[in-house]
Amino acid sequence: MPTWEPPGDHLIPVQHMRPGDHAFVSYDDDEVRWEVMTAFVRLGLAQGEKVMLFPDPWLPEAEVLARLDFTGPGTMTARERGQLVLSSMRVLIRPDRRFTPERQIGRLHSETARAAAEGFTGLRAFIDMRWVPDLNADVRVMMHRETHADALFEGHRYSEICAYDRRWFGPEVLHAMDRAHPRSLLERLGTLRSVRGGDGSVHFIGDADTPARRPFVSALELALSGSTGTRRLTVDLTRLHLLSVGCATALIVLAARAAGHDLVEVRCDRVHARTLHRLGAGAVPRLVTTEVIRPC
Repeated sequence: MPTWEPPGDHLIPVQHMRPGDHAFVSYDDDEVRWEVMTAFVRLGLAQGEKVMLFPDPWLPEAEVLARLDFTGPGTMTARERGQLVLSSMRVLIRPDRRFTPERQIGRLHSETARAAAEGFTGLRAFIDMRWVPDLNADVRVMMHRETHADALFEGHRYSEICAYDRRWFGPEVLHAMDRAHPRSLLERLGTLRSVRGGDGSVHFIGDADTPARRPFVSALELALSGSTGTRRLTVDLTRLHLLSVGCATALIVLAARAAGHDLVEVRCDRVHARTLHRLGAGAVPRLVTTEVIRPC
């Protein structure tokens, strides 16, 4: 069943992160935590960015490297040419031993400038926040940094994921940090979330692939049922990474059957709009697609 939240773009899949984004993600499973990190690394390398990894400081470096290299040798080559760097918060703030926001932010500014000087298109960093207990840092000081780092992201040359292990941070900290970050990421790849806007619109986030067809259809049916009074429904697909043929076909069929509606507007990117039109969306008069261009 879809949850209710304001129809902004706070929650996104990791594939939709852009230069200048500052994102929150949380996990409580030692296997799951690798999914977002690995995708973030590989996307950054493919886009010509320099990538700095600050993994869980209590993990052996060999395990981190093995996870990164599991699906191919590309990360090994990237490390050899300096495009992928494994580091730690202890190394970043040297020679200081105590964490301060000013020291960390200043060093990340320097690393961003270095990445540009080395010819990379930008810098992205994945920071596992278990560095906080590792350095015995004050959580309140860390939270202050998270809410006062806007200057780092100006100019869209730097992006960052802050990953919080829910077994180490309390619910109040996690909630505050989720809301403080401009972006929040789906915890797992291949996930589909649906949320309802206050205007009755339905927003899909993540991957509407074949395994997600049933929840995709259920959320659409519920949204159509709840919008018969206005005879209009907006279906927002702009935060989808994948749209399968099965889900796209289901959307078209449900719109065609929605006799109680005058308009079903689908907001989506060009790729998803092309899929819908190839499957016959244009033959459904009440179904209108509006292409939305995501910022680069």
